[in-house]
Order: sequence, then C-alpha cells, then structure tokens
Amino acid sequence: MDTLPEPSTPAGRDALSAILSAPQRALIALDFDGTLADIVPDPEQARAHPGAVPALSALAPLVASVAIVTGRPAGVAVRYGGFAGVPGLEHLTVLGHYGAERWDARTGTVRAPAPHPGIAAVRAELPGVLDAHGAWHGTWVEEKGQALAVHTRRANDPEAAFEALRAPLAALAARHGLILEPGRLVLELRPPGMDKGVALAEYAHEVGATSVLYAGDDLGDLPAYAAVQKLRSDGLPGLLLCSGTAIPELAEQADVLLPGPAEVTAFLESLARRLSQERARSR
Repeated sequence: MDTLPEPSTPAGRDALSAILSAPQRALIALDFDGTLADIVPDPEQARAHPGAVPALSALAPLVASVAIVTGRPAGVAVRYGGFAGVPGLEHLTVLGHYGAERWDARTGTVRAPAPHPGIAAVRAELPGVLDAHGAWHGTWVEEKGQALAVHTRRANDPEAAFEALRAPLAALAARHGLILEPGRLVLELRPPGMDKGVALAEYAHEVGATSVLYAGDDLGDLPAYAAVQKLRSDGLPGLLLCSGTAIPELAEQADVLLPGPAEVTAFLESLARRLSQERARSR
C-alpha cells in the first residue's frame, strides 16, 4: 500500500485529516486476532503478521499512544504479538480481557483484578454442558484466566455447533453472573461490566487524545466502534477500520475496509511513512 486509502465517509476523512495534522495527540488502537493476526484454527497458534511489529514500532513514536485492545489475556497478546522489548514500542499499552487487564511496555508488568468467582463454577460445569449437547468432540475450550472461550472452528459442522451451543452457554453464563460474548465461531463466557468500548473511551481520555483510530474485525469490536461514534458526536474525530468482511455490522460502519491483517499492516506502514515525511518537512 503506497498511499493511504481515502476513507469512504466524511467523518472518516475528517478523522484522518486530524490524525495527519496533529499526530502527537492521536491514539491508534487495534484489536489483535483477525486485525493484527490472522484467524487460525488453533488460537494458541495465532501470531501477529510479520510486518505488524515493525509497522507499529515505526508509528508509535509519532503519535500520542498505540494500544492493543483485545479479549485475550494481556500477557498472552504480548507474547503472541512479540511486543515486549521492541525499540519504538516503549510506550505501547495492551488492554487485555476487554480492558480488565493492562500491560504497559514501560514497566513490562500486567495489572489484573482477581478472577470473577463465576469463572471457576463455569469451568467445572462446562465439560458436562458440552457433552450434554453433543459438542464435546471437535470443540476446544480456551482458558483465558478471566474468561473461558469455546471454539467450534474444528467441529465437523462449525456453524451448527456454534448455534447449538449459544443458548445453553448463555444460560450457563447467566447462572454464574457472567455474560456470553459471541464471535467468529467462538463463544466466550466472561464477567460483565467491561468491554472494548469502555476500555477505549477511558484510555483515550487518559492519554488526552484529540483523534482516535480504531481497527477491529469481530462482534467484540462493536462496542469500540460505538465508543468512536460517541467520541465523534462529542467533537473528537474518529477513524474506523474494518479488517475483513465476515461481520457485516462492522463492515457497514467502517470508514476504511481492508481485506485482512496484511492490509491492516500495510495501512499502518503507510501511515507511519506519511507522518514521518510530514515531520521531516516541518523541520
């Protein structure tokens, strides 16, 4: 991607202009899986696109902050992303578990609350629920510390398994004070009260951002999109990027639609080059 694509909406064009004119006050926030990393059958094998870390390390010193906002545990996202100890990413922040956890590159430590008591109860009951609905074989349970995620991607009929499990897992979550968060062939049981929108809005306020870019790909990113829309209504420009077209609710709202993590990485590379050129011209 040699040039930045033009956003398809007036609000998106205004936001890109704001980022380019005052990058030192811009927040660049990105989801991890499906946005910086390709979706893979085994979530433990997910890794950031090879160009993502170099692109972020080139971009981060030019903007107010770069944040990864993910449903994964913060420490796992750091490992799978390869974000630790990278020159240029000294001030990177990873907001894990939808913002409930936080890793700062400056300290290299994760701050996290105690697990919700419902997680232990769900962990004990989950095998029986899966077995009762004929979904034990082919599903995979991801331990996330603050949450549990049931993946159906490896089932014989992934979509059928996903739909069959939605209601019983929602009931299981509700019995123990949790919520069910659906995604692309994944059903996550997690505590209520925090989502990517809350995390993004709070962090934007914390860093004093006067413009925001957010990139995501899945249903869990809808609250972040809503937060950007709210910031826009309050007069703070926001640019929405969508990675892929699997979730129409995101794609329809996006200012820039990109096919996947490779193109998101190329966008970040182009943005970093453009900002670097603008800085050189202003000297």
